Amino acid sequence: MGNKRNQKTKSNHHKVVKLKTGLESKNLIHTTKLRTLLIITILIFIFLVGRIGFIQFVQGNSLKEMAYQQQTINQIISPKRGNIYDATGKALAIGAQVDTITINPTKIVKNNQADTKDYKEKVTKGLSEIFGLDYNEVLKKVTSDSQVETIIKKVEQEKVDQLKQWMEENKIVIGINIDEDTKRYYPYSNVASHVIGFCGSDNQGLSGIEAKWESALTGTPGKIVSSKGSNQQEIPNAEETYISAENGSDLTLTIDLNVQSIVEKYLKQAVEENQCSRGGNVIAMNPKTGDILAMAAYPDYDLNSPYTPNTVLAQTYDSLTTEEKSESLYKMWANKSVSETYEPGSTFKVITASIALEENLISTDKVGDFYCKGYEEFEDIAGSSIEINCWRKEPHGIQSLRQALCNSCNPAFMQLGKKIGSTTLYKYYQAFGLFHPTNSGLYGEQNSIFQNLDKVGPVELATISFGQRLNVTPLQMATAISCIANDGILMKPRIVKEITNTDTDTVTELPTTQIRQVISKQTSEKVKSMMESVVTQGTGRNASVSGYSIGGKTGTSEPTEANAEEGYVASYVAISPIEDTQIVLLLTLYDPQGKNGHQGGQVAGPVVSQMLTEILPYLGVPSDDNSSNQSNSNHSIIVPDVRNKTVSEAEKILKQSGFTTKTYIQGDANTLLVEDQTPKPGSMLAKNSIIVLYGQGSSISTSVAVPDLKGMNASEASNVLKSKNLNINMEGAGIVITQDYAKDEQVQEGTIIKVTLKQNLTDAH
Repeated sequence: MGNKRNQKTKSNHHKVVKLKTGLESKNLIHTTKLRTLLIITILIFIFLVGRIGFIQFVQGNSLKEMAYQQQTINQIISPKRGNIYDATGKALAIGAQVDTITINPTKIVKNNQADTKDYKEKVTKGLSEIFGLDYNEVLKKVTSDSQVETIIKKVEQEKVDQLKQWMEENKIVIGINIDEDTKRYYPYSNVASHVIGFCGSDNQGLSGIEAKWESALTGTPGKIVSSKGSNQQEIPNAEETYISAENGSDLTLTIDLNVQSIVEKYLKQAVEENQCSRGGNVIAMNPKTGDILAMAAYPDYDLNSPYTPNTVLAQTYDSLTTEEKSESLYKMWANKSVSETYEPGSTFKVITASIALEENLISTDKVGDFYCKGYEEFEDIAGSSIEINCWRKEPHGIQSLRQALCNSCNPAFMQLGKKIGSTTLYKYYQAFGLFHPTNSGLYGEQNSIFQNLDKVGPVELATISFGQRLNVTPLQMATAISCIANDGILMKPRIVKEITNTDTDTVTELPTTQIRQVISKQTSEKVKSMMESVVTQGTGRNASVSGYSIGGKTGTSEPTEANAEEGYVASYVAISPIEDTQIVLLLTLYDPQGKNGHQGGQVAGPVVSQMLTEILPYLGVPSDDNSSNQSNSNHSIIVPDVRNKTVSEAEKILKQSGFTTKTYIQGDANTLLVEDQTPKPGSMLAKNSIIVLYGQGSSISTSVAVPDLKGMNASEASNVLKSKNLNINMEGAGIVITQDYAKDEQVQEGTIIKVTLKQNLTDAH
């Protein structure tokens, strides 16, 4: 029985039941799924590693910067803009101390939301009332989430003091910041306005030197960096990083304020007296260095309020469209000396003569080299005959080169141009720098306009020979004449003389630049000699100055038919002295319509004389005239000083000296002291001139209108001035061509009016 049981058990062990399923067991994972899961895990790992790498290496810097910005507070420190000085050290543009008001909105808070709301409204009301700002605009800034908001820039000290008092009264110590700033200020307002230019509200240069030399003037801002926590509040006692601002550099210009003031005074007078509808401009240069001593255009504008139309523009400004207003302002700011071109007219004959002499095609004084019959005849492209006339109806006849220049004879220079040829002319124009901007460092400089050489036919050759149908900037013209005056050496014009690093006081001088020798010294001397003859015996006599050798050339260019509305351009270029020339002066008047006509010799010449009469002594140029003021020298008396004497005593002294008197007193003449007198002590006056005395407490009268003396002889001018209690100082003989005070200008009684007299113009012989 036992054996059977064992056998049965044994047989049961060999009986295997097979399951009909794809799995070996419910506890096992299929190999395919395991492989898939492993691959997915690896891919996720690779993606995470790649993402970490991308964040670390690609986005790392930007994320770091974002984190830095979220964790730091940056307060910008504005750099001080560099000043601009004239050649003598006078400040032309400076940074006046002002302040910028900013707030930290997140610091304008109280203990709860309701109190914070009231507090922010209180701050908004105070700021808007003190500075005259829109309440809603200020509230928007006060309630913003920004760290810093700017409320107002360029605040004057009076308003800052008012804010400080308000903050003290309301016990506000944080959240409102008064940051030191600067405001651009121009001490001389209109002087050299087109050269200096101006800045915008952010102290960025927008015009003139301010814009052209922005990189040197502006400096680099600094900042104060502090930390803030996750609540966006500044962390108390956190370490601050201070990065100082690099202040802008100071510029010293070649402009001399004294020379600038002289030329501006007479330029304004010339434009107004001659009714120049398109204004005028003047350039004074040192030919030896290329330094621009003065550069002015009129009408000018006030640099402290550049968006206010000047007196000329104001007449039509309100009637203009918005676009026209913008265009007119840009035109008002433009520096005519470099930004506009003009036809130089007969002043260009100096260049033509220089080329002919340098090429040995002619001599200066050979009679018969030229014959003027009143016109020259040419054939145009279409084969038609064209006559180009001389400026004078009566022919000049036989002439030498010197006589042709003195007479400003167009036919003579047309003949000379034909002798030179267009190819040679253009070669020298290139050498004189007339085909390229001068790179002077001035803002908005333009280039000349010439016909292409292959387009220059007989007519074009004729007109360019005497300075028409070509356009140059006044600075290009003045630079070329300076080359002739400087022994034939062309110098690059210079407007900035020195750059001073205000942080280190290091001074960098911008050197003068010699470009090339264009003509020989011998040719230069011949041309300067002929220019002197133009002044002593030719059409340029009105520019003569007693005691000084002056060389000059007149210019009158007529408009083309297409631009007839632009009118004539009257100009005059002068050099002085002839030997060792120290100054070149170019005056250009656009569309003169006054009683003096439009000829350069009559309109511009007298003005050049006025300018040089004051400039040359200032520059220290020695005079060879030991009897200046010749018309008055035999009878001149020195005005004594009678100030602080009794009125009666002063009158007695003056009458004994040969003067007449007029007094303004309130009291007894025997006890009242003289407080002031006109003219000042030391003045030279003719016998019987008037001295006006002002007693203590008397106001000084300035209500005398200066009469127009032009065209009068010496006796007539003296009598007219005497009738108005004004004095006269005469130079020269003949009729009055200039006076140093303009017609209707208001002056004190007793003022000395200086006049220049000249004989009527005649042609050279």
